Amino acid sequence: MYTRQNQKDLTTAQKKRFTAAVLELKRNGAYDDLVRTHDKYFVPDRDRKLRVGHMSPSFFPWHRRYLLEFERLLQGVDPGVSVPYWDWTTDNSPVSSLWADDFLGGTGRADDRQVMTGPFAYEKGNWVITVGFTAERFLTRNLGRPQNPITLPTAAELQWALDDPTYDTSPWDSTAAAGGFRNKLEGWAAPKSERWRNHNKVHQWIGGHMTGGTAPNDPAFWLHHAFVDLVWDRWQLKHPDSGYLPAAPLPPGDLQRRRVIALDEPMPPWNLTPRDMLSHEGVYRYE
Repeated sequence: MYTRQNQKDLTTAQKKRFTAAVLELKRNGAYDDLVRTHDKYFVPDRDRKLRVGHMSPSFFPWHRRYLLEFERLLQGVDPGVSVPYWDWTTDNSPVSSLWADDFLGGTGRADDRQVMTGPFAYEKGNWVITVGFTAERFLTRNLGRPQNPITLPTAAELQWALDDPTYDTSPWDSTAAAGGFRNKLEGWAAPKSERWRNHNKVHQWIGGHMTGGTAPNDPAFWLHHAFVDLVWDRWQLKHPDSGYLPAAPLPPGDLQRRRVIALDEPMPPWNLTPRDMLSHEGVYRYE
């Protein structure tokens, strides 16, 4: 079993090992394959297809499995590397440690949002964007969106999600306004005065490539989702009698039938169910 650490506690050597392993996955093509996977399974409500990665109950178990795939690839390069997590309720500034030149690099420049610092800067020659919908070949960010400022989620916003004892509710999508931890944490269940909450708000705060289906083009994606995974742990501990919903496939006549994943249905592209991903005991732990 290995440990996922808070990114702020990483040593300079650990940061270097992590970024070096990420760069190797980019060099050998495995990284861009991961980006394509996320983009393929980023299916919005308006599509009549199966939703497995986002806007659906399987948001947490799908991303847990996805993170594990990335982590196992990293460990194939360097067995001592794991995915660090970023607690955005405390490290909530464009000058927080993860944006340092020796780790993820900082925000993009004003005119075109191109990241100019750190190992993933295009000018370093090692990070060329090949998967996406824009012509830019460079990584983009716009931390905090200065032209229309946005803040990272607060501890209170996170607690608002954690306090909900129900995992998810009908209609099991981005409009599940009756409550449910999944939608509150994923961030669609925001009040009318604010479009984004929690997970979604973080993507918007970073900006650039993090705002679409090809968000993993930015390595910050993995640190963000490691924290989302940790928060799911916290919710499970807080509500031990609450489980994944829907527990059974939706009945005939339900408009979401065959569009969302029940507890024991396989999540593509893997032959694993949400039940298989409810625990990571014996695999990794959070420090």
